[in-house]
Amino acid sequence: MRSDIQPNERAFSTKEVAEEVGIATPTVRKYGQILERNGYEFLKDGDRRIFVQTDVEALIALRDTDKALDDTAKDLVNQQQERLEEYSKTEIAISDTYENLPQNPNKLEEVLLFLVKELAATKEMNVQLTNDMSQLKITVSRLQQDHHVISSSIGNSAQKTHAKIEKLTEQQKTYYETLLQQEIQKSEFLQNELQNMRDEQKKEWHSQNEFNKRLEEAIQKPKEKWGWVFSLFRK
Repeated sequence: MRSDIQPNERAFSTKEVAEEVGIATPTVRKYGQILERNGYEFLKDGDRRIFVQTDVEALIALRDTDKALDDTAKDLVNQQQERLEEYSKTEIAISDTYENLPQNPNKLEEVLLFLVKELAATKEMNVQLTNDMSQLKITVSRLQQDHHVISSSIGNSAQKTHAKIEKLTEQQKTYYETLLQQEIQKSEFLQNELQNMRDEQKKEWHSQNEFNKRLEEAIQKPKEKWGWVFSLFRK
């Protein structure tokens, strides 16, 4: 368990970190995996990572590095371990202070000051929670009133809505039937036009074939005539 988390320190989700750092959500997960692979420790809720400010700074360092990501990750892991060791030493010092309260008044003053700050933060949080609860009660009361108003008027609204739906359905039915009839007529017209074009094309082909036959016959006749003359000389 990490010991460098400050009281009331803000926690970031993966999406919030992506917006904060200016990278895509999959890139946040990729950087997190690289850091963990090299020994970095995240707070976790099950398998989900919970980021704090120092983690955001680590991701920014990975984003801006010119070195290999794994090399930068190792440097960040070393920095985290040093930071954790410093916090561990601080915790041990506070524990030793409690054991030596009568002999160390200065440490006692520091501990009391720390406790006063923690107590003030706790009171502030309690006030905020109380305000939030009051606001929540007001919101629930308003929702209950709205629900009552909606329930009392839902019958008339449902009837009016049903009538409107029936009317719209009938109008749409008439419209689509008219549109369908128009499309059928248009389709029939286009089919007739297409058939007429095919008939005209057949006539053109027939005329062309007749012309080609006559032309071929006209060309063959002179050939037959001159062939008879040449046959006389061959004899």
